[in-house]
Amino acid sequence: MRKKNMALLLEYDGSRYDGWQRQGNTDNTIEGKLEKILERLTGACQQVHGSGRTDAGVHAAGQVANVCLDTDMSEGELRDYLNRYLPEDIKVLQVREVPERFHSRLWAKEKTYTYYIDMDEKSSVFARKYTYAVGKGLDVGAMEQAVGYLVGTHDFAGFCSNKKKKKSTVRTIKDIRFQVSKNCLSVSVTGDGFLYNMVRILVGTLIEIGLGKRTPDSVKEVLDCRDRQAAGFMAPARGLFLVSVVYETEIFPVEVEETVR
Repeated sequence: MRKKNMALLLEYDGSRYDGWQRQGNTDNTIEGKLEKILERLTGACQQVHGSGRTDAGVHAAGQVANVCLDTDMSEGELRDYLNRYLPEDIKVLQVREVPERFHSRLWAKEKTYTYYIDMDEKSSVFARKYTYAVGKGLDVGAMEQAVGYLVGTHDFAGFCSNKKKKKSTVRTIKDIRFQVSKNCLSVSVTGDGFLYNMVRILVGTLIEIGLGKRTPDSVKEVLDCRDRQAAGFMAPARGLFLVSVVYETEIFPVEVEETVR
């Protein structure tokens, strides 16, 4: 056997989990479920590295992780083994052997999160666990005006719920896109990295703009004052999906399709 660094492309429904990251007070995490099965496979503790630490209740259609294993299994055999023992709300889509030094988080160049908002009077029965229902139409034009202030490199401290910010809060948002399908509005945010709860606070602020509760240029004030209290509410976790992670060298050749329409 030789040690292999294996990259995993995953999808999961985060509804019943305490987030991605393994925690001392619970084993009900995505990372914890994976590590338990890999320990069963190898007979030793394994450390899985995820590209991002999705919060409790947040979903993924294209999470990337990597783990170093002593195994003779092929990529397909490892994928099938993991899927055999994982719960039905977690699935390994692909497995690829990657260079020894590859790290799914440190090597990531950009990530895209998509948030789904239900604008119907009554939320869809089948999508209610994966969308946030506002119960009315939103002024998407006003929301698009706010994007002009958000795209680019800024200090996003005002859009972060972590009060003990020791590291830099400067990030680059490359794009924010809106798409309306029937009564569902999707907001896709692409950036080089995100702060704790940043996407959910951004979306909550944009929703308030869409409802006419604040002006598009209010986001500039949040950026300038760097005060979380100046931003909008934090949108619930259930509407957020980690859609894709991009690396300098393509790892998984097939694009992940959006899950909620």
